[in-house]
Amino acid sequence: MRWLAILHLILLSATGGESPAPARDGSHDFDFLIGNWKAHVRRLPDRLVGSNTWIEYNGISNHKKLLDSNANFEEFEVDNPDKHLHIKGQTLRLYNPDSHQWSIYLLDLDKGVLSVPPVVGEFNGNRGEFYDQGTVQRARGPDALCLAKYLTKICADGAILLA
Repeated sequence: MRWLAILHLILLSATGGESPAPARDGSHDFDFLIGNWKAHVRRLPDRLVGSNTWIEYNGISNHKKLLDSNANFEEFEVDNPDKHLHIKGQTLRLYNPDSHQWSIYLLDLDKGVLSVPPVVGEFNGNRGEFYDQGTVQRARGPDALCLAKYLTKICADGAILLA
């Protein structure tokens, strides 16, 4: 019984006085994107089927803060003139100070649709991890997927990598 009391004292002294590290404030994680940018996109339209045919696009990506808050909005428009392809989209990013995570909603103004649920995640240093849900079409029918999206900030030239 004496060894139990000693173990209890050791555990109390090891944890006493320690407080958990404060949660990181990520409310400015996307500030590096604020402004007007040239965009270059490589898209793999046929995923998970062994395709390695990429389509490249060029255009613009404009980002602004909303009402001096932790939210920001992106307008995105790129073209591939050779294939007569055009992509435009809007993104709303909202920071939740309680969960310390971002919710990223894709907007399709042509269809009047807001993507739900959002892509959700956070940054750790210059690496962001965001999670989404989706489906992949297979011969036997659709399969549900949990998708991980990684975003790397490279602030020197404003470049980002999304994979």
